[in-house]
Amino acid sequence: MFRNLFRFSRPLNLLLTALTYFFGAGIADYLGNTFRADAFWLGMVGVLLAQLSMSLLSAVFRLDVEPLLEGETRRGREVLRNNALYISIASLASITFITFILYFNQVLTPSAFLFLFISVLFIIVYSLPPFRNRGFREFILAAHIAYVVPSIAYILQAGVTHRFLVLAIPLTFLAFAYFIILDFPSFAEDRKFNRVTFLTRLGWERVVPLHHVFVLFAYIIFIVSPMLGLSFSLIWPAFLTFPFAIFQIYQLRNISLGAPPNWTLLTSTALAVFGLTAYFLTLTFWLR
Repeated sequence: MFRNLFRFSRPLNLLLTALTYFFGAGIADYLGNTFRADAFWLGMVGVLLAQLSMSLLSAVFRLDVEPLLEGETRRGREVLRNNALYISIASLASITFITFILYFNQVLTPSAFLFLFISVLFIIVYSLPPFRNRGFREFILAAHIAYVVPSIAYILQAGVTHRFLVLAIPLTFLAFAYFIILDFPSFAEDRKFNRVTFLTRLGWERVVPLHHVFVLFAYIIFIVSPMLGLSFSLIWPAFLTFPFAIFQIYQLRNISLGAPPNWTLLTSTALAVFGLTAYFLTLTFWLR
């Protein structure tokens, strides 16, 4: 049971959430804001619990015709869904308590409260019907991990937003491209169980070129970001992943043209593009 709950918690998404949280806090450190350990760690726990709730509630409200596990029994499914629901409720209650502590410690500024509210809103839209059946869950997930989380990390240290958070926008596009890639291996199964994903809603003929645009647009934003006052010395590490991004586009293009798919290689490449870009930027801000 615990192994199944661990699987539904999507630990890789939790790891990416922690990474982007460090990214946001790294920007605050680079800009000379005094490091607040209490706000940092409370915020870290809060965003991880939010991401955990998003993943588990998505399993709780999965359609009855769609199995949670292969060969499951009705009793086993009910127990698993109930346990996931209880953990989600406990996580959301903990987030409320963390919010109160942040307010009591005079860390919860209006900007911080706004982004915490957006995080909870994203959990609802991503997980609960009828919102989840609109085909844009991948974008909600990407925006939560790559934009909302680093913004919360920064604001809890600085109190307000900053133009440097524009770097979270290209990360969001790279994350979106990664989650789109994850839809392709399960495309047939998604259609079988009537799951509405970005891919099943628009069709692969439209999604493939959109994927290419999202990836390239992310690096275009990196290129023009010095116009917003960011030093290119802070941005250039992001371009270390550009060859992998081109390889990602090349793989998906070949698959769309009929080449035999290597889903493991493609998903690993997409994960590396997003994850390493976030890691390189995070490392740059913390070390400067």
